[in-house]
Amino acid sequence: MSDLISDGLTKVVWCASLSSQSAPGATELNAAPDYTLRITPDGLKADPSTAGVDTGSLGSTTDTEEVGRVKWDLELTFKIGSTPTEQLPYTTLTRGTHGFLVVRRDIPFATAFASGQSVEVYPVACGQRARKSPAANEVAKYSVPLKVTSEATPDAVVA
Repeated sequence: MSDLISDGLTKVVWCASLSSQSAPGATELNAAPDYTLRITPDGLKADPSTAGVDTGSLGSTTDTEEVGRVKWDLELTFKIGSTPTEQLPYTTLTRGTHGFLVVRRDIPFATAFASGQSVEVYPVACGQRARKSPAANEVAKYSVPLKVTSEATPDAVVA
């Protein structure tokens, strides 16, 4: 048995709109701006947390819970570029911009989207981007927090 190394196996695109959140089309995903090469190696944060709903009663002797709402903590960290193409995420993902963050994992990022591939689709609004403090031996960076605006589809399939 061997472990899957994640280097180079994640693709991140930005879609201003989608024909279907649960089954986005390969053509529209392949036409979307691909931000993968502008995101730092640790710059994709898509972490869910699930709230608990207290189901105990006055007679309970054990705390019991049921599954509650899911909240997504989404943030992208980008390298700052010097050309207009490299600056596209900076000029596109401004505060209040709505769209869809689409993430594909475990397939080489250079591989085109194709029917049947699993993707995560997050309908989001961009928060205020923030430049990171300069550091020795690092590229200049900034982050963009993303707020989920309706139910995410972490198990979508490309049509």
